[in-house]
Amino acid sequence: MRKEFLPFSKPSITEEDIQAVGDVLRSGWITTGKHNAALEQEICAYTGAAEAVAVCSGTAGMHCLLQALGIGPGDEVITPSMTWVSTVNLISILGATPVFADIDRDTMLVTPETVAACLTPKTKAIIPVHFAGQPCDIDAIYALAEPRGIAVIEDAAHAIGTRYKGRHVGTRGSAVYSMHPIKNITAGEGGVVVGSDHALMDKVRQLKFHGLGVDAFDRQTQGRAPQAEVVIPGYKYNLTDMCAVLGRRQLARLDEFDRKRTELAQYYLEQFRTIAGILPLGAPQGYDFTPAWNLFAVRVDRPDLSRNEFMAALKQRNIGTGLHFRAIHSQKYYRERTVNAPGGLANTEWNSDRICSLPLFPEMTRGDVDDVVAAIRDVLNLPGNAGPDCQKVIRRQSFRNYRALWLRG
Repeated sequence: MRKEFLPFSKPSITEEDIQAVGDVLRSGWITTGKHNAALEQEICAYTGAAEAVAVCSGTAGMHCLLQALGIGPGDEVITPSMTWVSTVNLISILGATPVFADIDRDTMLVTPETVAACLTPKTKAIIPVHFAGQPCDIDAIYALAEPRGIAVIEDAAHAIGTRYKGRHVGTRGSAVYSMHPIKNITAGEGGVVVGSDHALMDKVRQLKFHGLGVDAFDRQTQGRAPQAEVVIPGYKYNLTDMCAVLGRRQLARLDEFDRKRTELAQYYLEQFRTIAGILPLGAPQGYDFTPAWNLFAVRVDRPDLSRNEFMAALKQRNIGTGLHFRAIHSQKYYRERTVNAPGGLANTEWNSDRICSLPLFPEMTRGDVDDVVAAIRDVLNLPGNAGPDCQKVIRRQSFRNYRALWLRG
């Protein structure tokens, strides 16, 4: 058994990162300042987004976007139940109604078909989630939304660095990236809103800092004019420069991080060819994409072992896991108040009962993956290596799909 505990996620922080944060602390300007401005410019340069607004969390960015779009009582917002609860909390706080679209059972992404099934005359926005770093078929979702005047907000919290049809996700309309410590880059805490609608993004800037008509850090004056006026009621959602400088340094290494995540994920997938009943996510079909592998999620689909028992058994063997996510509509508050997709949420519920995230972060090694797989084999009472007959029987579509993508380059 592994001697030291392996967490399911760990941020990659260098001594140079620590030095950069220390330099900000010593500078005398530690709140929103030049590093925020630089981070926003660098996000645009990296992703191709037209504009970016840094905020204190992805949740804060989603709040500002929803409010800037005028989402409120009487409106419906379509989103999956298989996501973190913050998005649905915000929809509810603003007085709108979350409507849950089901997901594809294999990829755990909403599809154009499941979204279309939820459309009504009250639909004001759609929030597709690029789950675990894999992209939804976003062009097809826009094709549903745009003729109806429905806003699309891409939840790209898991997906900075993910490409869809050769472009970064989040750059067609508006999106929110996260810089939480378990994401592909971290600012300690933080998020970035990106968008192509200048008027909408300007309103996001106002909302993120008390509703002032100027940003918290004016690039011309190197500060904020004390005479700035409140133009709308707003929030205190600005990002500190202590966080922004870390986000900048992480962004500069994002391609390296994603390369390492991809190598580890590929190695995991190779090992899972011979383990029945532990199912990695499948690859989306019908469009080109490059995943950012924020999570390595599996589903525990065995009659002799529940997901919770599986996670507890791995913890006993010094392997950390995560739960991403319990379906929101199964939570008490939302069980009593939300509208589900026509035909129910069978795929969501199937995954919610089985989902588990295994360790995946750039500082891991293939030896760490070997430890995880050995622990899983031990939990399942499987031999260390399966023979050719077993390998022939236990072929799964998810592996074949990903192998085809790797070979294609």
